[in-house]
Amino acid sequence: MRIGVISDTHGSLKYFERAIEIIGKCDYILHAGDVLYHGPRNPLPDGYCPKDLAERINTLDNIIFASGNCDSDVDQMVISHPIQSPYAFVNMGKLRIMVCHGYKDSVENLIEYAKKMGANLFVFGHSHVKKLYKSESLVVLNPGSTSLPKDGTHSAAVIEDGIISLIDISNGDIIETLDI
Repeated sequence: MRIGVISDTHGSLKYFERAIEIIGKCDYILHAGDVLYHGPRNPLPDGYCPKDLAERINTLDNIIFASGNCDSDVDQMVISHPIQSPYAFVNMGKLRIMVCHGYKDSVENLIEYAKKMGANLFVFGHSHVKKLYKSESLVVLNPGSTSLPKDGTHSAAVIEDGIISLIDISNGDIIETLDI
């Protein structure tokens, strides 16, 4: 099974398309929130076109969303997939995944909650900074932001064959990997 992981697209069709191209054909795509709107604290990302992004998202049948702080009720009106709030729990093969945006509580508290819920992978966004590490038996992944990275690299992640790869979507280079 191949799982793509993205977050913080913030209405950029350009970077969404680039992420989809780089992660390749996936069985599922997990999106950790902030889908269409750029938010009042963020600049407009390159390729900002939330209406076209919503239409593109609606062509996919394998995407799972958790709601972010910039997502609103009107986003759900134009996206045909449920935007789950605040968490999406997903079982895929041996993976029990908790996805959330990560803005309502500290990352530390969310990690403890993911462990309590029996997750072995916790996916979050919000910070626009990629992270990949283990906290005891829990793998923690923030794929960074596709459109507005605060660490300088537009990124996404792929999970396949028990390995998570963080990928620079500008050039397809693998930034970091971790065995699950």
